[in-house]
This record gives sequence, C-alpha cells and structure tokens, in this order.
Amino acid sequence: MVTHYQQPSEQGYYGEFGGAFIPEMLHRNVEELRIRYLEIMQEPGFRMEFDALLKDYVGRPTPLYLAERLSQKYRTRIFLKREDLCHTGAHKINNTVGQILLAQRLGKKRIIAETGAGQHGVATATVCALKGLECIVFMGEKDIQRQAPNVARMKMLGATVIPATSGSKTLKDATNEAIRDWINHPSDTHYIIGSVVGPHPYPDMVARFQSVISKEIKTQLAEKTGSAYPDAVIACVGGGSNAAGAFYHFLDEEKVQLIAVEAAGMGIDSGMSAATTRLGKKGVLHGSRSLVMQTEDGQVIEPHSISAGLDYPGIGPLHAHLFASGRARFYSATDDEALNAAFLLARLEGIIPALESAHALAALEKIEFHPAAAVVICLSGRGDKDLDTYMKAMNREV
Repeated sequence: MVTHYQQPSEQGYYGEFGGAFIPEMLHRNVEELRIRYLEIMQEPGFRMEFDALLKDYVGRPTPLYLAERLSQKYRTRIFLKREDLCHTGAHKINNTVGQILLAQRLGKKRIIAETGAGQHGVATATVCALKGLECIVFMGEKDIQRQAPNVARMKMLGATVIPATSGSKTLKDATNEAIRDWINHPSDTHYIIGSVVGPHPYPDMVARFQSVISKEIKTQLAEKTGSAYPDAVIACVGGGSNAAGAFYHFLDEEKVQLIAVEAAGMGIDSGMSAATTRLGKKGVLHGSRSLVMQTEDGQVIEPHSISAGLDYPGIGPLHAHLFASGRARFYSATDDEALNAAFLLARLEGIIPALESAHALAALEKIEFHPAAAVVICLSGRGDKDLDTYMKAMNREV
C-alpha cells in the first residue's frame, strides 16, 4: 500500500498544508532538526532507550478498556485507550520522552516548551528532571490561573514557569513567547513543541512519537476482537497530537473511520469557539500553513474553550489535510456537551476524564454506530487538573 497520509513531503507538506515559515534567526535550528531527526530516531540506541523509557517510566502499553456500561448506553462496543494512565496523566509524555532524547543527541542543554492545559508543561518538566536539563515553560496567564495544580507540579519538578500576558493570555500567546525565547537562544536551546503544529519537521516528529498509541491499539484490539482494525477511532483535536497518535497507523486504512472533535466553546457562531475547521481559513500560524481562525485582514481571532488544551485558533497541518481531503470527519462539542460527557463517564465507568478527552466522548451523542462496531476513543488525559471546573459545574447544578 502506498502511504500518502502518514508522511509529509520533503518540504513538510500534507497536501497543501505544512511547510516551515520561520524567522531567519530560527533557520539554523529548524534546519538542523529537519536534517537529523529521522536519522536520530532510527538509530538502534535511540529506539532502545525510547522504548525502554516508554515501558518502564511512562507505563506503556496503556490499557485498551471495553467500557461495558458506556457501550450499553450507546448500543455499540466502546473501547477506551487509557492514555490517562500514563505517567503525568496524559499522552503528552510520549512525545516529551522522544524529544528529550533527541535534544540530548543534538547537544542541547536548555529546554523550552509552551503549554495550555499544563499537561505538556508537566511532561516536559518531568523529562527535564529525569535528564538533568534546564526547563523553562511558557504558559498563558489565564491558563496559569485555571490550571493551578499543573503549575505547582511543574515548579516542584524544577521548571521555571513564565506567564504569557499578551493577547488572550492562553496557548497561542504562550507559543508566541516560546518562539521569541528560541530566537534569542538559538545555539543551546531545544524547543519541545507539544502538538502536531509548528514548522516542519515538528508535525511529523510529534506524530511519530505519538504513533505508539495506534500501534498499541492494533495489537490490543486484535487480542480482544480478532481484528486489528476498529470501525472508528475518535479523538479530540486542538493542535491534535493525541488524535495524530490515535489515527496514525489507520491513516491509510480507508475502512477505519477517523473522527476528530473540536471545541465549539459557547457555540460555533457565538464568537466564543475554537472549532477551527468550521471557522478557519487557510493561513500561517506558528510556522506552518494550515487552517487558522482569522479576520478578513488576517488577524488571529481569539479562541475560547472550557478546555485549556483545546483553546487554540489553529489546527495541525496533518489534520487540516485530513479535513480538506475528507479522510477524517470533524465534529465539534460545546463546553456544556463536554461537561455532560465527562460526568457521564465518571458515573458510568468510574473514570474522570480531562476536559479535552470529554470533547471526544461527546461525539457519542452525535453519531450512531452499528451494535457490532468496535469504536475506540482516545482518552487522552485524566481529569485531576480540571476538578475545579467540574466542582463549579456541580455547584451550578445544585
């Protein structure tokens, strides 16, 4: 089979989306990565260390759990890929483990990262502590307030957390600050981008590190059902790293439905949304050409989501290509729909999901599956970080 969705072109394009639109000051760093990332990732020593850390440190493979009560409610077979059980509580650690090993082999001593919900920041701080490297995390001032537990974790792990105080004070602005820092420290610093966004080779590199998710799904589903191929895979999408990982080994298998769920916020047409495929136009954001929420004159529109990790005005170029080509179906879930899905999972299965993951779960209210179908949902993270939001929602109900 000819692979045409997994790998971008040599210039980093998935169809018409991707590329590397970067300031001249970053050209050397990005070009060094582009030239060396595949070579390093394919080294036997790198693979051995990466696989060992995923097994013994991260806790992989994560379970593929048949959610029986949820399955009964929606009259189909629903399997949850339990990325919430990874060390640090989300899928983000898969990528940070890979990138810290890459950074070491590139001779970098200083690590920077951006974070929204804080899970990527925690995962970056974790691997920096593991490897004894300096760690600086940029986080929107608004997100620092609503994700206080993760901020505390980062600081306990030895990271310096720097607030982004411009714009909407969320993920977009944290990313801007991280890029500015990288421009000012080009020689000793590696930027660990947390999603499948940014200039080539980041979208491909992050997708490859996260592809362990779909690799495990194939093996585990074959053990449970006799087939390695689910009927559908559902994942939430902001930038889209957990979705890229959950979709990766099914991208060229047309028989597997790929379903992405974005954050509709207060509603698609409310002016308070982050549903990029519904509201975005072609444009350049943070180093790649993709779909971007923007005004007629190209100014980025501030996104909104109850979920800090989905509060992003763009989408990774792979996902833009999956949307434009029709390979994946894109849905959106409002803040309230995500909250309802989170409480339902908690009460039916005893699992409290991250608000990001709850958006994926909300798709079950919008799509009807055959009773014999095998539907895999990527449960990208656990809900500890969102308990304050959940408590406020419960207080409103009372």
